[in-house]
Amino acid sequence: MTACPTGIAHTYMAAEKLAQAAHALGHEIKVETQGSIGAENILSDNDVRDADAVIIAADKDVDRSRFAGKKVLSVGVAEGIRHPERLIERVQSAPVYGGEAADGAGTGGGATGAAAGAGGSRERGVTYKALMNGVSYMIPFVVVGGLLLAISLAVGGHPQADGGLVIPDGSFWKHVNDIGVIGFTLMVPVLSGYIAYAIGDRPALVPGMIGGWIANTGALYDSKAGAGFIGAIVTGFLAGYLVHWIKKVEVPGFVRPIMPIIVIPIVATTALGLFFIYVIGRPISWVFTHLTGWLGGMTGSSAVLLGAILGLMIAFDMGGPVNKTAFLFGAGLIASGNQTVMGMCAAAIPVMPLGQGLATLIRRRLYSEQERETGMAALFMGLFGISEGAIPFAAARPAQVIPANMLGGAVAGAVAGTAGVTDAVPHGGPIVAVLGAVGGVPVFFLAVAIGTVVTALTTVTLVDVSERRKGDAAAASLNRVPALAGAGAGAGGAGAGGAGAGGAGAVASAGAGSGAGADAGAGAARGTATATLAKAPAAEARTEEKAPAGAADQVLSGYLTEQTVRTQLAAGEKEAAIREMAELAAGTGKVADVAELVRVALAREAQGTTGLGEEIAIPHAKTDAVTAPVVGFARSADGIDWGSPDGTPAKLVFLIAVPEAAAGDEHLRILSLLSRKLMDSDFRARLQGAEDTAAILRTLGEIH
Repeated sequence: MTACPTGIAHTYMAAEKLAQAAHALGHEIKVETQGSIGAENILSDNDVRDADAVIIAADKDVDRSRFAGKKVLSVGVAEGIRHPERLIERVQSAPVYGGEAADGAGTGGGATGAAAGAGGSRERGVTYKALMNGVSYMIPFVVVGGLLLAISLAVGGHPQADGGLVIPDGSFWKHVNDIGVIGFTLMVPVLSGYIAYAIGDRPALVPGMIGGWIANTGALYDSKAGAGFIGAIVTGFLAGYLVHWIKKVEVPGFVRPIMPIIVIPIVATTALGLFFIYVIGRPISWVFTHLTGWLGGMTGSSAVLLGAILGLMIAFDMGGPVNKTAFLFGAGLIASGNQTVMGMCAAAIPVMPLGQGLATLIRRRLYSEQERETGMAALFMGLFGISEGAIPFAAARPAQVIPANMLGGAVAGAVAGTAGVTDAVPHGGPIVAVLGAVGGVPVFFLAVAIGTVVTALTTVTLVDVSERRKGDAAAASLNRVPALAGAGAGAGGAGAGGAGAGGAGAVASAGAGSGAGADAGAGAARGTATATLAKAPAAEARTEEKAPAGAADQVLSGYLTEQTVRTQLAAGEKEAAIREMAELAAGTGKVADVAELVRVALAREAQGTTGLGEEIAIPHAKTDAVTAPVVGFARSADGIDWGSPDGTPAKLVFLIAVPEAAAGDEHLRILSLLSRKLMDSDFRARLQGAEDTAAILRTLGEIH
């Protein structure tokens, strides 16, 4: 089974590599690919039953339950591309997957095992992944519980002299409130349980959840306040690693079947519960209580500082552990009558999604169509106080988005703290104000609005500066390369005399055009670049054999044509190469905005390299900067550092660009076809050795 986070090229390349290696070694193999287009070549029950072993080459969690009782080897997708023969050899001696699996195979066990062999840096990655797993499962409980509490208090609550709201016992809204309390109470055990699950798999779920409940129930260890979510994080990791260790203990064969469902959960739960109650419960509770007291005691002039600190924490990781620290401090103080801390948090919570959504509206050219759609969803989520709506933007541009979020959150929290805004429910965003749970509504909305505008303006400024720097770097790189490329063409070109000079001139013109296109985003500059590049294929054609008529129609559904083939790239660096190929594609008349096409392609690179190894790179973009699908191909004699998994420089580069409306399966189909065919070493060699454009088109015409 192969799968990568984006589910595109790496998924299919690993599948093809494993299939080739298995056949070469005399094995039968079937590979299920879990790509963005959906699961293909699905393994049936009979396939799994008859299999001798299972290889999972994936960089995301996959369901392994159907492989119980089989030898299972789990690695990253890059290993499937780089070392398929080695994986086939290793899997034959791999441990049997199941509750008694010694290596802790499973959602978290496989990752933990890999971490142990890779060193400390990898272990930190597993720790973070487990923590985020717990937080992701906790979020729905926070949202459901918090909104039900907000609705029940706003609609069914009666104002009291102290400014709070009380819901009469036995009323309909009291029952709604009770349901919300249950959801809110469960969030801490769920956090602990799914941290443990990510490390120790299913046997760790029960001890993790019970441990989290113990951590949140101070009465069990004679404390007035529970250790809260900090204690739950501790119990989650303790439960996960304890179960992982117990799995390694050798037991008699007759005991193994009951280990995952009886022995491990009972032993781990009992040991963890007693350890927390008698050893670490009180110290953690003491720290949490005093930290809460310190923050809660910051009133008066220090309220501005407290609001800024809480706003920074809320905005930092948008639903992650730092965010939840500030949130739970505020929520915990509501019961003690201090509602101002939650008021500061409530003002900061919606700033990130609202700010990022607003940014996509005020500077649309900086964002792709898909990002603009995500921005609309973020705006909606922000209205309901769901800060996670900003996560896609932070993942794509962390260096620009996270500082902007933190600045806006700090401003919103400080403004709310200055005016003493209160929030009677553990939730944030405009929704709680609309439902009547906020005191000081005008200032609350002012705080949210100021924070949102600060985040949006800071984001577009930082993103714009970053894009300009990338463009300047690409232009400078291309302006340096043409002379060298031209000299190389003149010295060693395919033709002699005038023909050789013509080839050199074409490359130099292409480089100059690329620089013009990179230098500015104005329409005139883009038009100059496009016109210059349109001449390059014609110049190349003077030294190369013309492609036969109709050949272009046979290459990748006609998306790749003579106009979009270059025998030699002038660029020697990734960003410059992408720009050069985008301008090459512009010669077809299908590119409306070269700069936008380059920006989207580079944004995709920021999410993960499209360098696939084996000297191949397939940058791709879904954007309305192109009016119809277009595929470009170019070769690089020396290769370009593309960050490929196997470390090889890219010498065969394809650019795929499709409109947003036409993306879908067509985009993935092209990638799948290319990825599979390019795993054929003979095909790559013939493509690399093709003498001219016509020979390249004939070779690529084999892709069906």
